Amino acid sequence: MSIRKLLLPLTGTAAGEAALTTSLMIARKFNAHVTALHVRVDSRDVAPLAGEGLSGAMIEEMMSATEKESGERAHAVRSMFERFVARHEVTVGEPQAGLPHATASFAAVTGREEDIVAQQARLADLTVVPHPDAGEDVSSSDALHAVLFDSGRPVMISPQVAPRTIGTRVCLAWNGTAESAASALAAMPWMHKAEAVRILSAEGYQRRGPAAPDLAAYLALHGIDASITVFQPVGSSVGAGLLAAASEFGCDLLSMGAYSHSRLRQLILGGVTRHVLEYSNLPVMMTR
Repeated sequence: MSIRKLLLPLTGTAAGEAALTTSLMIARKFNAHVTALHVRVDSRDVAPLAGEGLSGAMIEEMMSATEKESGERAHAVRSMFERFVARHEVTVGEPQAGLPHATASFAAVTGREEDIVAQQARLADLTVVPHPDAGEDVSSSDALHAVLFDSGRPVMISPQVAPRTIGTRVCLAWNGTAESAASALAAMPWMHKAEAVRILSAEGYQRRGPAAPDLAAYLALHGIDASITVFQPVGSSVGAGLLAAASEFGCDLLSMGAYSHSRLRQLILGGVTRHVLEYSNLPVMMTR
């Protein structure tokens, strides 16, 4: 299966341009369509606060301020999109089959971002999530986790700075889990186009399931020649060791399963998924 449709949720402009650039690079690689989606905050969501001692007038003032701020943000995001597609000469229009070039469109809706993004992602081949603004914890991104946990589709975290290349040297983080198996399947279109593919595994990362040589044999049946590297943790961090091994390979796309352990456990104790989300500076595609 190839990549034909990308979903790009845009909540603001701080990291939006890098995510647009990353999405366009992917779209041009696969002659795909990018749907840039901005979800406006529904001012009525502040109404439940009325039960916390606020007067009706105060609630109405909050709703008005929320509506004004939401409108300004939507205008800024749309303006950024329009400037971007004009500067990069991207054809704007609805997605069509068989076009020999990338296309893009913009949509703005009102509602709860995590609900709408997860629903729209179910009919996208890949969702590209902008890196959170500086100072924001990437592991708490609502859009990211909505796609991971409620869409059944892969999600790519765009780095803060757009990469120079993407998908030419692909790494698969493998630990034998169902999540890593899903990530290998999601990476198939990339691996068929890549110059080199490497499987990254580690003793402290492996779970019950097929080992890295088994994955290499499976990929060979699909015409993919993948090398294997057994990496070591850096300090006591498997995640840091994984990123170091990817960097040593010159990786410009890391594909991995997410949250083999529960999300709560990783938030409290840390984990490979959380480390990669917080410290990676390359495009990372996750599946669950």
